[in-house]
Amino acid sequence: MNKSNTQSVTVHDVARIAGVSKSTVSLVLRHSEKVSKNTKEKVLSAIKQTGYVYNREAAAMRSKSSDLVAIVINDLTHPFFAKLAVSIEAHIRKLGFMTTLVSTNENALIQTQVVAKLQEYRVKAFVICPTVNTQASWLNQLRTPSTQVITVIRQVNNCDVSCVLPNNELGTFQATKALIARGHKHIAFIGGDATVSDYQQRLNGFNSAINTQSDLHSWVFNSVASRYGGRMAMSECLAQVPQVESIVCFNDMVAYGSVEHLLEQGLKPGENIGVIGFDDLDESKNMGVPLSTVQINTDEIAKTVCNIIQGITCEGLHQIPVALIERDS
Repeated sequence: MNKSNTQSVTVHDVARIAGVSKSTVSLVLRHSEKVSKNTKEKVLSAIKQTGYVYNREAAAMRSKSSDLVAIVINDLTHPFFAKLAVSIEAHIRKLGFMTTLVSTNENALIQTQVVAKLQEYRVKAFVICPTVNTQASWLNQLRTPSTQVITVIRQVNNCDVSCVLPNNELGTFQATKALIARGHKHIAFIGGDATVSDYQQRLNGFNSAINTQSDLHSWVFNSVASRYGGRMAMSECLAQVPQVESIVCFNDMVAYGSVEHLLEQGLKPGENIGVIGFDDLDESKNMGVPLSTVQINTDEIAKTVCNIIQGITCEGLHQIPVALIERDS
């Protein structure tokens, strides 16, 4: 086929020769896994026969957006957020969209700069785990008729964009009630940054469980949400509350640090002091004393994000169920 004829070939021509619909051809061009192998071969054969060339830039101009979904994560060095990013990316690719993944290192300025650059590529959707100090006004202005914005894990107050997060309050409520069921009456909440929404939600769940009985005593010890932070908070807790019987940790990383400090003091998790984390990282079940924790289903978060992008699920706040996993700690 000569050059002028090649330039005049359209997706309709490819669909006619392949004996499929235009939308099916589009799915093949976007590398969607929804198309069967046999159908895909027919379309690719028709493309080769006609010499059709897919102009992604022109398609983006026509639709005012591309097939690119930007996944913006606050901290890819953290095992949970890395796991979450992998789940979201895998499910978005199944829709036939391309993805780009960036880390903002928990820095709001970097987040603003990265997103501004990505906007030049007519991104179809931003999936953002917001950094601390993210402003609602900034998130709201990102959303346009051609670009969706979905936040995950963290909820920004007064924000109009969709948000998908685990049921944090229920998770710590169940964890605390499990410790109360062991007969513990002196319980502490360990770790976490009070400026982020998931901290407040998890603390609320802890306090709700404590308030179910009048004879319970509780304490809160803040720290960075890391192994080091867990060590420091556990040290402070033991110094101030030597009678503490169990702890609910903001996340598994804090729990790891807390457990390490307990062992150094000759105390065994689960026997001397009960410990429950939050996230259910892979390491948690393989520790010397397997860690009890609240499990977050990252695949369900990813599926909900994809359903919002497709319009299957309505926009708004979506809380994904969590599950308490009781182990030896």
